[in-house]
Amino acid sequence: MRVLPVLGMLLPVLLLLTACDDRDAPVPASSSATVGEPRLLATRWYSDEQVRRGARVFEQNCAVCHGAGAEGAENWQFRGPDGKFPPPPLNGTAHAWHHPLAQLFSMIENGTQPAGNMPAWDDTLSDEEIIAAIAWFQSLWPDEVYQAWFEMEMRVRAQTSGEVQQ
Repeated sequence: MRVLPVLGMLLPVLLLLTACDDRDAPVPASSSATVGEPRLLATRWYSDEQVRRGARVFEQNCAVCHGAGAEGAENWQFRGPDGKFPPPPLNGTAHAWHHPLAQLFSMIENGTQPAGNMPAWDDTLSDEEIIAAIAWFQSLWPDEVYQAWFEMEMRVRAQTSGEVQQ
């Protein structure tokens, strides 16, 4: 599976780009932290170059279905006549932030069929292009949405590393 080496390289970057000592930062409603409790504050994991490259990848491959601004289909929450879900927004206004990075990568790499219509992109996009596309649409997310995603991502990674070590 191609995703593991790529995501394994991103974990140190995610951890290096976080801070643990900001006790006065606002806590999103979705956070399990309480006011005054130390927590990891998210710093975006991607570079400006990844975002620029991701914008090109998204425009050339994804925008036809997800929209130029990653706004998705109007009725993305409801199955269409074919019984499948239309393309969801990826701009932070829908549920993409509920998915860990590995799952986002896998959905792009392998497609979303049979539940959705998105084809697999593994024969078209390189790992780096998939990561860049994710970087671009995550760059559209408001800070509060990104923070909630980051906290979930760290929980998933902690659970996964705990399972591997046991």
